[in-house]
Amino acid sequence: MTKRRFIGQLGGNETIDDVFLASDKQLRPNRAGNLYLQVRLSDKSGSVTGMMWNANDRVYHRFENGDYVRVEGKSQVYNGSLQLIIRDIERVETEVDESEFFAVSKHSVDQLLNELSDHLRSMKNEALVKLAECFLNDPEFVRQFQLAPAGVKLHHAYRGGLLEHVASLLRVADRVAPLYESIDPDLLKMGVFLHDLGKIEELAFERDLAYSDRGQLVGHIVQGVQMLDRRIAEWETDQGTSFPEELRWRLEHLIVSHHGTQEFGSPRVPMTPEAVALHFLDNLDAKLHAVEQVLESEVNPDSPWTPYEPSLGRKLFRGRRDTSETTQS
Repeated sequence: MTKRRFIGQLGGNETIDDVFLASDKQLRPNRAGNLYLQVRLSDKSGSVTGMMWNANDRVYHRFENGDYVRVEGKSQVYNGSLQLIIRDIERVETEVDESEFFAVSKHSVDQLLNELSDHLRSMKNEALVKLAECFLNDPEFVRQFQLAPAGVKLHHAYRGGLLEHVASLLRVADRVAPLYESIDPDLLKMGVFLHDLGKIEELAFERDLAYSDRGQLVGHIVQGVQMLDRRIAEWETDQGTSFPEELRWRLEHLIVSHHGTQEFGSPRVPMTPEAVALHFLDNLDAKLHAVEQVLESEVNPDSPWTPYEPSLGRKLFRGRRDTSETTQS
């Protein structure tokens, strides 16, 4: 095999002979009725779609989702996105270095968790602090929260991505809330913490990143409300009293409205100051993270412009390389 290049280092028209983690494999018919294999291939730098033309059941059953596979083929840029055209694909039977395949947050998850805990324990609303403790005092929840991605492909799609996203939003919320008298800082903080927690159950992330079966059927917004309901029941048992009714409604609303519009999956549009702020801050963090990933990609590296990025609906300007400091040895 040739020297390994990670997905994030690949450009178009490169020869590929490497090992990847396979997931989301599908055998599809094209317009002519011929079958082709589509599979998501991943390593620690990201993921890419692989396509194998003229495939069949025998090829499809060579490997399973979650297997390591050796892929031979070519990379190409199609409609602004990198994909791999597969010539041959086989399950890898020998041991691999798993550290090469699992993308993780660049930040220490322990430090991020401590930062998040400090934010939540600094709230003035005692009911919200004790509710946060119901989550943070559960070792299995904390373990999953530290592992979970915020998405499968684009939105902090790596281990620790959800925690990184939430910690980043808490920093921004801390700065934004004091600027607007109508915003309750504690409600906004708790909304930031709760809004995507359903992804812990929506996504599968112990090995490859994918949607769980229930996640596909129900989705993280509904699952997030259910997680909140269970913790409120725990809170009520611990405190021996009922959780404040309107406060519960407001927390539920923060979860169900954070996508902003029904078109983008929110059962309700934001109808409180905290919900409006959460929606825009959440979108800001997700979009800027995607921008950073595209700018760092090595696809088309010599151009001042990135390829068109479908998730953002645009190309991005990297800027022209400064050659003024180039010297001859």
